[in-house]
Amino acid sequence: MQIFHPSTNTISRVTLFGAAFLVAGGLWLLQELDRSRFVTRASEPREQPIPFSHQHHVGDIGIDCRYCHTSVEDSAFAGIPPTRTCMNCHSQLYADSPTLEPVRASFRDGTSIRWNRVHDLPDFVYFDHSIHVHKGMACVTCHGRVDRMALVRKQNSLKMEWCLDCHRHPQRYVRPREAVFLSEWTPPEDDPDWSAKLVAEYDIKPRTSCSTCHR
Repeated sequence: MQIFHPSTNTISRVTLFGAAFLVAGGLWLLQELDRSRFVTRASEPREQPIPFSHQHHVGDIGIDCRYCHTSVEDSAFAGIPPTRTCMNCHSQLYADSPTLEPVRASFRDGTSIRWNRVHDLPDFVYFDHSIHVHKGMACVTCHGRVDRMALVRKQNSLKMEWCLDCHRHPQRYVRPREAVFLSEWTPPEDDPDWSAKLVAEYDIKPRTSCSTCHR
């Protein structure tokens, strides 16, 4: 005597295949969510204790990145400018502005301004600014056009796959060292091999081993 209806076989197959597709779809959805701006917070402006505008200071006035981020060429950390760097200008310019009172208070009291960090890698990731600058990787490659940002936002996801894309294809991102700190720069059109030549000249090795960043 037949206990189950013949259609049960079809239902079982559909259920098994459906479950497999459901699991695969769920994993894909989680992966896409992990890459989304909701998780990475890319393109999200960060509020700061003082509304410092890179668009004004870099884009309009033309202050070089290294004036504030003094250690970017020599150390792993680009450096956050001390209050006295701000006061080099603002002891004379907008010296009575209420907006800049926290800066003046910081300078008077010797207490640091607690800026909200925008680019914050996990503790298990090692990143050295100086080696990237030395190898011809521009500020805008990672940080975006900060000269157009009234409030700085994270331009890229900073996911490992994003880092690996640059490490595997440095010729796509390299530029002459003298152009590393320039926001406005266009590659030469008269030499199609210029990037490959720079990769060779700067001795750029596409290192993708785990120990490169995870130490």
